[in-house]
Amino acid sequence: MELDRRMNHLALIEKTQSLIAAGDIAGAESALVELADAEGDRALMVVLAQLPPKDILAVIREYDSSRDSVINLLITPQQFARAMVIEKQYKDLSHTHLRGMVNSIVFREDADPVEFLNAIGDLEGGSDALADYFSEKWSRVEAFARTGTFDPMEDDGKMMTESALLASAYARPRVELDEVADHDWMQLAWLLRHECPDLFIEMMIVLRAKASAHDAVMHEEDEGDEGDGKVETSATDRGKATPAARESDEESAI
Repeated sequence: MELDRRMNHLALIEKTQSLIAAGDIAGAESALVELADAEGDRALMVVLAQLPPKDILAVIREYDSSRDSVINLLITPQQFARAMVIEKQYKDLSHTHLRGMVNSIVFREDADPVEFLNAIGDLEGGSDALADYFSEKWSRVEAFARTGTFDPMEDDGKMMTESALLASAYARPRVELDEVADHDWMQLAWLLRHECPDLFIEMMIVLRAKASAHDAVMHEEDEGDEGDGKVETSATDRGKATPAARESDEESAI
């Protein structure tokens, strides 16, 4: 009986990987859900533990807020972290899928978000993945690092030095968690700064580097346009637009 179950699980893993390779993500998810319906959540967790991170990622990044996904509900912090750090291979400059899957899994009802953050921070590339998550809100997160609040009226717009950032990492919260418990970027930023300060600093350093690289590219493009006698304005002022990170040249996971 146990041998039959293992053989069935191996067959399902092979089927799931074949469907993902063929681009049928919905079909792969359905196959996994059918296993949970037939044999229970524990059986699905056994199979998920044997799937490569890239295949788990292919399923969970297709987050749909209109429905719950049993896979998103059962994935462990370690499995999620391994998937998250390779998400950049999709070269999604908007990071829409990244934010969707983070919010749906890290803030699921039974989860401890800090446990997920620690798992992400334990992996090489974890702070880089978090920086990509915050790329759309980088100026607001920078303001939060400076002032301890998300109120732009309190922000003088001056970037803290790295030493000042380090010195402020363990400051007492100026806003309470329940004030920013939105299951989105504000809550994640608060948890990072006040529950995982070392990871918050690492993420901020990476985020600043990405922002600087983006600004440098935009400056070069503007200079090129001026050389052609053309004038082009770009909404890249702090707080108005988002510098999406320039992705690495790794091969796409798609």
